[in-house]
Amino acid sequence: MSGLITEEGQDDLLERGYSRRQFGRVAALLGMQSAAIAAAFPHLLGAAEAREMPADRDKSGMIRIGSNECWTGPFPAGIAAGEAAVRLGNRYEPTHMRRTLIENVAAVENVPASHILPWPGSSDPLSRVIVTFCSPTRGLVTANPTYEAAWRTADWLQAKSTTVPLKAANRYAVDVRALLAADPHAGVYYICSPNNPTGTLTPIADIAWLLDNKPAGSIVLVDEAYIHFAGTQSAASLVTRSKDIIVLRTFSKLFGMAGLRLGLSLAHPETHQKMMRYDGANQSGTLSIVALAAGGASVLRAQDIVARRNEMIAAREETFAFLKKRGVSFIPSQANMFMIDWKKPAAPIRQAFAAQNIDIGRSWTLWPNCSRITVGSAADMKAFCGALDKIVA
Repeated sequence: MSGLITEEGQDDLLERGYSRRQFGRVAALLGMQSAAIAAAFPHLLGAAEAREMPADRDKSGMIRIGSNECWTGPFPAGIAAGEAAVRLGNRYEPTHMRRTLIENVAAVENVPASHILPWPGSSDPLSRVIVTFCSPTRGLVTANPTYEAAWRTADWLQAKSTTVPLKAANRYAVDVRALLAADPHAGVYYICSPNNPTGTLTPIADIAWLLDNKPAGSIVLVDEAYIHFAGTQSAASLVTRSKDIIVLRTFSKLFGMAGLRLGLSLAHPETHQKMMRYDGANQSGTLSIVALAAGGASVLRAQDIVARRNEMIAAREETFAFLKKRGVSFIPSQANMFMIDWKKPAAPIRQAFAAQNIDIGRSWTLWPNCSRITVGSAADMKAFCGALDKIVA
């Protein structure tokens, strides 16, 4: 399998301390799309947790508020653009669709088009960053709990992985100073903001501090999958000032395109070039024209984005008011998910909700008494509150 890695990539891996025996692990990660990785290596991308889901999760009538999906589909403009793209399905990715997506994102984010790279989802670039900038001698540091794909990839590659707990005292933001103290020589410092599973924000000023104080040659990786639900300043504003920051985006969340698989990385062109030196397949090129067209049209829908965000916030705040009234402990969130602390094991409670035809989210190893709840439609959340009354009582 090491033959799938370019000669330049092999030289780089050896120089950074990887052995030739580890080439196969790198090639396995970068030679497949994220869905294939999840099937072949479930311990990497979270498919293992899928086995905890209720067996009847997809039955008719099940309310799905467990996977941070959007309660509605793509924007009408995205659907129309995707339908038009289907008519061009006899062609291999018309280049104007890719170019249009990049130009539209550049205009919205005020980032040069040269700094934007589209992907089939965000799992590939996330794993690729770990391959590129972590090694047996320079590890990864993340918060805990957070989205686990980064540290699972580091573990798979046999690179050092260090976690730092989120703290209630700082509103469950990632403690960037603790990240740096935990490993002052790390290769990657990973920040998910808003964080998954807590939905809590890490201030841009803190991310900028880490960028200014981290060791030379390391990367600050900021995962902004849920940023549109928060409506706050993006770390994309830091991309043009430094080669050492990478911002990840996905269209799977607020844009309602989880099944279409479209993501972005924003970084300096030299940083992107480093990420692409391992395989000749160029995974960023294997993009569906339907996803490209739908994404390119959706990203410009500023009013629709605000309206969808406000609809989610209304449903979320009404749910929070209900939880407060019932005395149920939760972590206030800035995204479309939040954590409830049941004060007892969460797994049986998840099964109890499933019996009420509601699929809620899982718990995290560090917090086994907590469940992640996705904010669905107003009707979804009303049903959740009604079921909670029955289950908790």
